[in-house]
Amino acid sequence: MAAGRHQCGYLINLQKQEFLLLGGEHSWLKGLSSIPPKLKNLYDINKILAHRPWQLNTSHIEKLTKGKDSWSLAEVIHAIVILTHFHSLCSFVFACGVNQEVDQAGGYKYYMPGEPIQARPSNTNQTNPKDIPTVDITEDWKNSSHVGPPSPTEPEVGINTIMQRMKTLSEQNEECTPIELAKRFENIETQSAELGLVGGERLETPADISCFIEDEKFGYQDFAKREEQMDFPTFRVQDYSWNDHGYSLVNRLYNDVGNLLDDKFKTAQNLTYYTMGGRTDVDTSRFRRAIWNYIQCLLGIRHDDYDYGEINHLLERSLKTFIKSACCYPERVTKKDYDRVLREFKHSEKVHVNLMVLEARMQAELLYALRTVNRYMTN
Repeated sequence: MAAGRHQCGYLINLQKQEFLLLGGEHSWLKGLSSIPPKLKNLYDINKILAHRPWQLNTSHIEKLTKGKDSWSLAEVIHAIVILTHFHSLCSFVFACGVNQEVDQAGGYKYYMPGEPIQARPSNTNQTNPKDIPTVDITEDWKNSSHVGPPSPTEPEVGINTIMQRMKTLSEQNEECTPIELAKRFENIETQSAELGLVGGERLETPADISCFIEDEKFGYQDFAKREEQMDFPTFRVQDYSWNDHGYSLVNRLYNDVGNLLDDKFKTAQNLTYYTMGGRTDVDTSRFRRAIWNYIQCLLGIRHDDYDYGEINHLLERSLKTFIKSACCYPERVTKKDYDRVLREFKHSEKVHVNLMVLEARMQAELLYALRTVNRYMTN
């Protein structure tokens, strides 16, 4: 269900395989019409968290926890963690161009120069149950012709320029008023809504994926352009943060998982080899924080103590477009989009950016969900 929101055939195939290997009920894989009502009841929060998490409210939680086929709050938290994990994993899978594994239908391998290319045998799924329904992936990300707009004519800002800007920012002792900080956040939010998207129109969804989707046209909406702005104010981290609130709520209702999630978030935020392309001994913390906070800004989350003016200094337009697409429209990202950004950076550094998209997006969805559960518990 979660992977279906972004048409992620790779994850759907993988989970079908794992589901059957662990003894899952085969008929459930026919789609939403064949699953128990209790699981089907998750669909509204699945759809909202995947695309517009700010629209989640206590009535959605109440609907799950009351009446027939109800969920306990511990079960709700468990389900939310799984849903948000797979929404975010779709971002990572598409942004890195992960395709089917070699032993799956549609899978392939790269051949070394000079290595003979062998024809794939008709049955490559020898280790899989024979009747696993799989999605035929017809579009290879590595050779995709489904490309976005042409590359901008202006040259990409180089690593030396970014390093100089980080140094300048660290040397400035500019004190901004809370009003000015809020204004800078709103500027970034407005600018993000004006960005074009990579890729083109959504491709037609294969039948083996569409059976797990309802309301397919429901998708991301720019937070700055949201309807009923009074009803969906900016999410201020000082009012409800992961460290002070979300972490303890998850741990209370879902044994120690708060610790695991906290480790995951901190690893993605703090990971560094102190390199930028070929440069060594570089403090990349400012660059990493700009990326993390920009991702969460796309979902309406504001860190009150952060100067969002830094984002325009450190993240150029093409990188912001890629991040927005990977976070909000991952199914549209192609190899050409990946190649266009951070051209002086190593692949490992690009993958790290995609890891931050994964974790910052998951944390943002969780913050909305956990704040809503907390409000439901205290009403």
